[in-house]
Formats: sequence, C-alpha cells, structure tokens
Amino acid sequence: MKTQPYDLIGDIHGQHDKLTNLLGKLGYLPYGSGFRHPEGRKVIFLGDYIDRGPKVREVLLTVRGMVEVGDALAIMGNHEYNAVCYHTPDGKGGWLREHCEEKNRQVTATLRAFEGRETEWADWLEWMKRLPMFLDLGALRCVHACWDTRRIKRLMGHSVADPAFLRTSATSLTPEHRAIENVLKGPEIPATDGNLFHDKDGTFRNTIRARWWDIRKGLTVSDLVMPPGSMSDSMKVDPWVLNRLPNYEPEEPPVFFGHYWLPANAPKAPQAPNIACLDFSGGLDGPLVAYRWDGEKTLNAEKFAISDLN
Repeated sequence: MKTQPYDLIGDIHGQHDKLTNLLGKLGYLPYGSGFRHPEGRKVIFLGDYIDRGPKVREVLLTVRGMVEVGDALAIMGNHEYNAVCYHTPDGKGGWLREHCEEKNRQVTATLRAFEGRETEWADWLEWMKRLPMFLDLGALRCVHACWDTRRIKRLMGHSVADPAFLRTSATSLTPEHRAIENVLKGPEIPATDGNLFHDKDGTFRNTIRARWWDIRKGLTVSDLVMPPGSMSDSMKVDPWVLNRLPNYEPEEPPVFFGHYWLPANAPKAPQAPNIACLDFSGGLDGPLVAYRWDGEKTLNAEKFAISDLN
C-alpha cells in the first residue's frame, strides 16, 4: 500500500496570511473553506491555531474546513486546551483556568476576533474539545510539545470533551494534569538562581523548557534548554531531574511537534534523525514552517518548507 504523504505545519497563532502563503507554496489550491492538494497530499496541523495573530477566526475556519472534508488532520495545542479551561467553570465560583491579568492578556486577540460572535465562539470551544491530544499513525507521530510515552499512555482513550476528564486534567498534581503538562506544554527543569527570568509574554519563570531526546548523564542546563542556545548555564543537571525527563529513542518513528518558539533565523533542520520541531516563531515575527513527509524514517533538512511572509 502506498504511504499517504503529509505536509506537517507548526503553530499558526492567528497568522492566516502566512498560512495561505505556505499552503500555496506547498501546491495546495483553494477548495471550499480550505485548501486541497491536486496530488492527494494532506496536511497535519500541530496545534496552537488561536491567540496572538490578527486573523484567528480565519485560521480556525481554514483548519476546520480542511479537516471536515478529509484534506487535513489537526491536533490540540496548549492554547486550545487553555482556552477550553478558561471558559469552563470550576464549580467553586471560578474557572478551570484563572481569569487573572496574565491569562486574560493571552486570550485578548482571540476574544477580539469573536466580538459579537459569542455563539459561534462557543461552538469553536466544543470543536477544540474534540481535537486529539496526539496522533500515532504508525510510521509517524505528531504531538504539540512532547512525545512522552508514559504520559501518552495515560491520555489514551480520554478526551477533553469528557467533563470529568477535563476537570481532573486541570487539577494540579493529578496524573492526568502531569500528562497534559508534558504532552501539550513540554517537560521543564528548575532554573538556577542566576537564570530566573521573564518570558516573551512577560510572565515570570522559575523553570526552563527542556528537550526530551538524547538525555544522558552529565548534561548541563545549557545542553537541555529549549530553544537551544537561549541560555548559558554550565551547571550540571541533577541526575534525579535527568531521570524524570522523557527520552525519545533513535529507533522510534519520526515525530513532529511545535510549541518551542525556535528563533526565526534558526536552521530549518531536524533536531535528530527522527525528530523535528516546526515552530519557528511564526505566531510573531517568524515564518510558518512545514515538513513534507513521504514515508521516510530519516528526516531531511531539504524537505522543510517556509512561508515567504514573516
């Protein structure tokens, strides 16, 4: 049987113009509310369709339109999960995601896109709840942030559309919460005293996003930090911390993910022969990036595609 070819696209974040530009470069033509490839290729969208950019609604219409006619698959990103929690009462007079200044700011662009369309926005939240949290297609895998095999098993058979699971997954320290945190947001390690920082959104951080492959003894904070090269810290990571990190093995199928805001000018290349991040800050000043997969087990830098718009 011929392998289904896929074009995998990283975080869009309301950047509809970049999306249509990239799809055009990949050979997709307008079809209905989305795009279709004349040779039968399909898209896999890796999550984070909302927030930040100016055309959130247009992005959602394109992604959902392609999924519903079979031209694409789409998975959940942490921004979709957060949006669902932000709008779900916690039963105690609050919300599963706190309505504080920081979190209100994160959803501003999305809520602005649906001003006067509140009923439609409610339907989009139901659609987001039904998005899968990962895809295992046998020959390739897709996840928004981290393929953590142990946490993936915890999420199998569950859906955010189940109110009980959603509530449990949003409750700190539950196994379901830990699974969501790793799979949709990625593993983190403690920041050393000299590396406490404010992120791109101005949020104070005392933990650092870490990679989840090629984990071995003796690694330093700088070795693990994501994006690579974003922090200089030669302190070796405690072996107990290293042992808790997931570690994707070289013999496993190719896995594609987004989430990590790699610099716009970073090399468009796999992180390992079977691992590729496709988020190059397209939600801000970077391009949208895709990978053209045709069944290969070893990923190739020549198969990355980049939008012309930054």
